[in-house]
Amino acid sequence: MKKVLIPIADGFEDIEMTVIADVLRRAEVEVTIAGIKEGPVTGARKIKVIPDTTLEKVSVSDFDLLALPGGQPGVNHLKADPKVIECVQIMSKNGKWIAAICAAPLILKEAGLAVNVHLTSHPSVENEMSSGNTYQTGRVVTDGKLITSRGPGTAIEFALELVKILVSEKKAVEISRAMIC
Repeated sequence: MKKVLIPIADGFEDIEMTVIADVLRRAEVEVTIAGIKEGPVTGARKIKVIPDTTLEKVSVSDFDLLALPGGQPGVNHLKADPKVIECVQIMSKNGKWIAAICAAPLILKEAGLAVNVHLTSHPSVENEMSSGNTYQTGRVVTDGKLITSRGPGTAIEFALELVKILVSEKKAVEISRAMIC
């Protein structure tokens, strides 16, 4: 069974985190939602989530993919957390998949991974992300083991791409049809 880690902090984008976790679990992927602190985490739209664990208690090497939801100030909290940056760098070093949606590509930049790659992001951070990269406005952009997407409106496509990568295209199509996408 494939395993995905979703780190979250106060101010995460509620739709993105929920859709990623939901769609991956429909594909029978093991998803672990990890807060950067103990206790409930409040999304940007004030939805409270009780994470499965904390980032300090997991070994990132156990995961096949790291999925970074956007949202503000959630992305700023993740970007400022040394453990999050370390997780991104370990995943990259180990040749594992890293996915970032909305403003979360800023975390990739902070970790030194957003250099000379094809990527996308929320338009509000396009200027920061386009420097030194081939910036694209596609809804989901994949470059090597890096997958990026635009925002809440692209979350289902993004999550289905993760299913395609981790499980199979057939499973992604099956889930898409069941969800009336």
